[in-house]
Amino acid sequence: MSEKIDMLSRMETNVKVNSLNAWVLAARPKTLTGAGVPIMIGIAFAFTDVNWQHFQVLPAFLCILFAFIMQIDANFVNDYFDCLKGNDDGKTRLGPRRACSEGWITLPAMRKGLTVTTLLACLAGLPLIYYGGWEMIIIGLLCVAFCFLYTTKLSYLGLGDLLVLVFFGIVPVCLTYYVILPKGIQTITWQVFTASVACGLIIDTLLVVNNYRDRNNDKQAGKHTLIVRIGEKRAEQLYLWLGFLGVWLMAIVFFFANNTMTILSISLLFFYLLLHTMAWKEMKRIKHGKELNKVLGLTARNMFVYGLLTTIGILLTK
Repeated sequence: MSEKIDMLSRMETNVKVNSLNAWVLAARPKTLTGAGVPIMIGIAFAFTDVNWQHFQVLPAFLCILFAFIMQIDANFVNDYFDCLKGNDDGKTRLGPRRACSEGWITLPAMRKGLTVTTLLACLAGLPLIYYGGWEMIIIGLLCVAFCFLYTTKLSYLGLGDLLVLVFFGIVPVCLTYYVILPKGIQTITWQVFTASVACGLIIDTLLVVNNYRDRNNDKQAGKHTLIVRIGEKRAEQLYLWLGFLGVWLMAIVFFFANNTMTILSISLLFFYLLLHTMAWKEMKRIKHGKELNKVLGLTARNMFVYGLLTTIGILLTK
C-alpha cells in the first residue's frame, strides 16, 4: 500500500504543465466508479426484464459513455471553478491535489478541456434520442446545467446531496433502463425507481465523507454544505444510515421478487453493510485531517461492491 502511495506521490511531483499525465490526474479516474454503478444497475434490470435477444447493446454502451464523460466533465468544472474561487489552496486542502491549483493545467487550457468534454458528452448522448425520444434532450441539458451549477452555486447552499440522489441515482438508473427497453414497452417499474433511490443514497456516502473531511475549511470559505449545517455527530450518523437505508430499499425490491434466490440476493447485501460499518468506525475514529482520505477510498470501494452485489442480486432474482 505504501509503495502505491509513494508511486502516486512521484507521479504528482513530476507533472509537466498541460501534459497527458496532468489531464489524467485532473480527470480523477477513481471517481468513474460513481458514474458506472448506477448504469450497471440499470442495465441489469433491463437485461432481466426483456428477452436477451431483444436487449439493445448500443444504448447501454451510450449510457456508459455519456456517464463517464459527464463525470470527467464535472471533475474539470470543479477543478476550474474551485481554483478561481481559491478553494483549493494547497496549504489548507485536505483532499487530493487539484490540477489547476497545483499549476499542472493552466486555466485557459482547462477552459478548453471542459468545453471539449461537455461537447463530447452531448455527442455521446445525442443518439439516445432515437431510443428514448426527444425528452432525452431535456434530460441531457439538465445534466450539463447541473454539472456546472453544482460547483458554482448549489454546493454552497447544501444541495449537493440532493443532486447526488437525482443525478447519480434516479436519473441514470431509470434512464438507462428506459432506453434499453424496446419501444412500445418502455416504462419505469416501481422496482427500478426504488433501486435508483437506493443507489443514490449509497453514492451519497462518498459526498458525505468528502464534506465531513472538509467541514472546517468549507465553513471558513462560506460553503454551507449539509455537513456544515448539521455538524460532526449528525454527519457521522447520516453516513451510517445512508448505507443501511440503501440496503433496506434494495432488500424490499428483492423480497417482492418472490424468487427462490431472494434470500441469497438479500444476504449478499449484508457483506456491503459489513464493509460500510467498518468504514464508519474508521470515520468516527479519525474525525479530522488528511487521514480521512483513507475513509474516502474505503467508501469508493464499498460503493463499487454495493453495485456489483446489487447487480448480481438482480440477475439472480429475475
